Amino acid sequence: MKHSLLKMLWHRIDEDDLPGLSAQMAYYFLLSMFPLLIFVFSLLPYLPIPHQDLLDVIKGFAPVEVMDLIEKTLHDIMNHRHGGLLSFSIIGTIWSSSNGISAVVKAFNKAYDVKETRSFIVSSGMAILLNIGMIFVFVIVIILPIFGKEIGVYIFSNMGFKVQFLKFWAALRWFISAVMLFLLFTGLYWIAPNTKLRCRSAFAGAAFSTVGWIVSSVALSFYVDNFSNFSITYGSIGAIIVLMLWLYITAFIIVLGGEVNAFYSERNKKNC
Repeated sequence: MKHSLLKMLWHRIDEDDLPGLSAQMAYYFLLSMFPLLIFVFSLLPYLPIPHQDLLDVIKGFAPVEVMDLIEKTLHDIMNHRHGGLLSFSIIGTIWSSSNGISAVVKAFNKAYDVKETRSFIVSSGMAILLNIGMIFVFVIVIILPIFGKEIGVYIFSNMGFKVQFLKFWAALRWFISAVMLFLLFTGLYWIAPNTKLRCRSAFAGAAFSTVGWIVSSVALSFYVDNFSNFSITYGSIGAIIVLMLWLYITAFIIVLGGEVNAFYSERNKKNC
């Protein structure tokens, strides 16, 4: 069965044009990334969260060159912000992310071999709701580890185990992030395709994408930080190339997770 899944995935990569769909999604991810980060950073003055703590959460996954680009861009924007920045970032995030969700829906419909029959209003509303849900989960993924760490440090400091807790937290943080990502992918795989699915039918692809995204992000970060010379080869645009590569890999894994779910859904129908 493993060979059948791998054979199907290899076949579908070309048949459903996964590279092309992933490139399209990566483009919209790029458009929505900075408005989303600006939106989150604009909220930080109302929350007891230092900017650096937020950046440290992202730093756990992103390559160093990407983090340098994100930090520099956010620093420039936030130092020259104006009253309408929060409103602009919300509108920009919803618009660009909704286009990204539409690309995801298109990819999943291809995976299940179905056409989009939902009306424009329904599909647009679904894209906006999914987008808001993803933004909410994204914020939770960022904020929960930060609050968890602060609460843990406070409790264990009074018990004299602050150092031990910080070592434990380094591992627990990955687990919390993985669980939240799994829930995010499950909702996306369950709702986005234009076919009736049970929630549990999205678990296989969600697990695949969660593990695949974490592993690929860490591997890319390790490669860029230790073996590549993007900055030397491409100069100032090296960081942008790494960012686009990271977003492309992210999009490819999301689409591949949809193909995994489609494979098991088709197999279960044949067994019924």
